[in-house]
Order: sequence, then C-alpha cells, then structure tokens
Amino acid sequence: MGIEPYPAEEFVVNVTAADITKNYENNKIDYKDVTIAGRLMGFRIMGSAAFAEMQDSTGRIQLYFRRDDLCPGEDKTLYNTVFKKLLDIGDIIGVHGFVFTTQTGEISIHVKEFKILNKSLRPLPVVKRDEDGKIHDGFTDPELRYRQRYVDLIVNPEVRDIFIKRARIITTMRSYFDSRGWLEVETPVLQTIHGGAAARPFETHHNALDTDLFLRIATELHLKRLIVGGFEGVYEFGKLFRNEGMDRTHNPEFTTVELYVAYKDYLWMMRMTEQVLEQVAIAVNGTTKAMFGDVELDFAGPYQRLSITDAIHQYTGLNVDALDESAIRDQCRAWGMDVNESMGKGKLIDEIFGEKVEEFIIQPTFITDHPVEMSPLTKKHREKPGMVERFELFVNGREIANAYSELNDPIEQRERFEDQLKLKERGDDEAMEMDEDFLRSLEYGMPPTSGIGIGIDRLTMLLTNNSSIQEVLFFPHMRPEKKQEMAKEADYVAANVPAVWIPALQKMNILTIEQLKAANPNKIFNDLGGMRKKLKIDEKMPGLEDVKTWVE
Repeated sequence: MGIEPYPAEEFVVNVTAADITKNYENNKIDYKDVTIAGRLMGFRIMGSAAFAEMQDSTGRIQLYFRRDDLCPGEDKTLYNTVFKKLLDIGDIIGVHGFVFTTQTGEISIHVKEFKILNKSLRPLPVVKRDEDGKIHDGFTDPELRYRQRYVDLIVNPEVRDIFIKRARIITTMRSYFDSRGWLEVETPVLQTIHGGAAARPFETHHNALDTDLFLRIATELHLKRLIVGGFEGVYEFGKLFRNEGMDRTHNPEFTTVELYVAYKDYLWMMRMTEQVLEQVAIAVNGTTKAMFGDVELDFAGPYQRLSITDAIHQYTGLNVDALDESAIRDQCRAWGMDVNESMGKGKLIDEIFGEKVEEFIIQPTFITDHPVEMSPLTKKHREKPGMVERFELFVNGREIANAYSELNDPIEQRERFEDQLKLKERGDDEAMEMDEDFLRSLEYGMPPTSGIGIGIDRLTMLLTNNSSIQEVLFFPHMRPEKKQEMAKEADYVAANVPAVWIPALQKMNILTIEQLKAANPNKIFNDLGGMRKKLKIDEKMPGLEDVKTWVE
C-alpha cells in the first residue's frame, strides 16, 4: 500500500498523556493542537467512528477516530482498511488532533491525522481491567514476566513504578554523598585477585595477556587504594558478581554502593547510615515508613544496636562467648545444622546467627561486633577481644548493609590474609586470597577509615514491598529457556483444532501446542468470538465443549 511500517524520520511530539490528564481541564486552550505518540492498547470500532486507547511513557489516554476527518475525500482506505483492518494492539502510532471531553466525561484526543511509527509483529497479551480497576487475564506468570520484561512493562505499567523508585534511591544517595564532597569513582570489574568479601567468584580468561581473571565480588580493595592515594571520601555504585546460589533474595549479578570516608569509624558510619536511609525512604515513599507485606518498617533513626553474640543469646539462649569452637560445633549439630570441620569459631557463630536469629530482626537493627575470623579486613575491637569493629544492618530478616572500621595496619592485614589461606586449606572455598598489591598500598599508609556497602536490590525490595529480588531487577538471571518450535498447521489439526480457527489461535498468541494445552478453554472460547469478528471468519462459532477437546 506504499506505507512504510518502520519510518526513519523524527516524529515530534508536544504533549504526553499525563500532561493532558493533569492539566487539560484547567487550561483547555493549550490543547487545541496536540501531537502525541504511543502504543495502541485497545480498540472499540463503531462503523464510521472508533475509540482507541494509547499508552505512552507517562500513562494512557483515549483516542477518537472519525472516518470523514481522516479521509475527507472519496478515498476512505486509510480508515476502512488501514485503521480498521491492519492496525493491531501493540502497534506504535503518532497522532495529531485536539483534546476534548466525551459525553461520558472522559478526556480524549480527537484524531485528525495519524501515522504508523512501528508495526508490531507479535500480539500483546490482552490484560482486561473492569470498572473497579481489577485485572483479569493478566500477564502474571513470573517466568514469562522476567524473561520478557519488555512485555511486562507494556501491559503491566505499575511495574515501572518499582524501577522509578529504584532510580530515586540511587539519585538520593548520590546527592547525599556529593553534598558532602565525596567523589564518585569507577574501579575494575575484571580483577587478577578476587577480594573484599567472602564469596566464590566467576572466572574468565584474557586471551591477549594469557591470564586468568575474576569478575569482582566487591569494590572494597580498590576503593581503599584511592583513600591511600589521598581522597578523603570515595564511593561507587557498581555491579558485583558472585558464583553462588539463586533464590528470592540472591542473584549472581547484583548492585551495591560502597563508600569509604577517611578519619571516621564504624560508630560514625552507623549515624551516617541512619541519616541517608531516612532521606532515601522519604524520597521514595514520602515518609520514613514503608509497608512490607503486613509489617510496617520505619527507617527513621536511631536504630537498635545489638552485638552478634548478644543477639544469639537473646534469641537462642546460647552464650557463644563462653564456648570454644568444638562446643559450638557440637551445639550446631544438635540443632541439625549442616556444619563441618572447615568452619572456624567465627564461621560457626555466623552460621548460628543466619540460621537461628536473623529472621527475627524486623525493624532496622545494627548487628555489631563480629568475630575476627569472619572479618579479615576489619580493625580489632578496641574493647572486646576476638571481635572486630563491624556492623551489619538487618531489616525484615535480611542484611542490607555491611560496614567496618577499616583495618589499616599492613602487618596485621598480612596476618589476616594468611589466616584466610589456612581456612582455604581446610576447605573454605569462600576464604580470601593474598593480595600483595593491596598490602603494598597499606604500607604507604592509609588514614583511619570507615567503609560501608549497601545492597541496592534488597533496599529496593524493602521500599517497594517486593519479596523477590527478580521483581526489582529489569533482567534477572534465569535458567536457559527451553526453545519451543512454533506449531505447524498439522500440529493444530492433530489437536482437534479445525483449520479455519488456526489463524485466530495464532493471533491470540497461542503459538505452540504446549501453550494450547496449558490454556483455559473458557478464555479461548470467549476470545475466539472477538477474534472471529476481527478476522472476519465466516464460520459458525465452535461450542465450548468443542474447544475443551482442543486443550485435553
């Protein structure tokens, strides 16, 4: 027909759906000549006139099409053929017209001209909303939503709010850090030695250098090098990679912010953390409080402070301070915990806390003063032998931040690395490696420093009321997708589908026999009626009992 379905030229818009909805009633004269672009999300065709719903990045608005306005001459092809027969839900168009209010009181755009900007080849899932706003036949399968986030964002626009809030968390933190003169930096993702945390790394190989490399598990050691170099405060929002399990709170690739400030300690860092998270909560939700399921969390400081050994004693009755490694291991086994001889006393204490205590820490709480064995980069506690000056911030049973008074004694740091190597020899595959260059940097002198890492993904989960990390990642890692061959006509026929109804099923996005067998026959039956009319299928509708035989 001579219509380019994927035009190259710019399409200039002068308004958005949200702008019209918000401001039209108060200033109608400014909306007499509007140009807007977006995706078609629904049609109601009534002969020579039609209504459609358009969605842009800000929301939805109704469009009104009138045949004689679009086709003032004798040729009515643009309306009768292009609009009514060739446009589909999911197509992206640009329209020019004026805003008005319908007899039912709905703000709409009277379209004088339209232009196809992109022809969609795959049908979108049809999500129906009733008069009360309740969703029916929604695109809700998590497997599909996470794999096809682009579809999820189109048909479930409320999902966008999660990621808008996620961005707001980051910008609020960045503004707080920048206002105090701390510098945002970037450090290497590919590293010759993995360090800065207890975790298994991903390994790769650099061909030109013939060198094995690791994807970083933390940004800590490089950021501390910058403190040695003379910066008083540095921070980095960065991706970290840990070759470990996946569950509702763990993804192998995740985002943190790490901050290091010279001449501070972990007590100062607790106060700073309270301040920044209070500001973040207000920026995201307008209040320091956030609902997570049935629990109301409050990010207003000050937060409770509880040492890890006191927390264990409070929730289990076990006084780990009075027990040696063997006695603690025996108690773990008595509880049925999976422990082994490679775990030192510190690791066992950490396991007990994770298994028996952390689920009970609901409101923001600093768990302080951890065992030295579990904190090889942290200064020894100034008052408690065997402990270090460290805190983890727990909220709703999950750790969202980890902070230290940083160890800056190069001699002791070397001894700590050597202790880690001994743990590795005992079978601890999360123990740290010796990093000679980092030790060399400390030998030049690092001022007293406090550092913190905050998990952006978990913080976003808490502030957006999401219990799964996949909900707050645009593209979470998934198991490899099983490739399904699109069904051929003979496959449908073998499943009892008459050939005349195959195009309708394909238009309804039932493209494999697996999808057909998993579909609801009542939904297929109901949708067939509309598709029969749209495709002008001149065949009597099949009965519901007939449709049920297709999916059996």
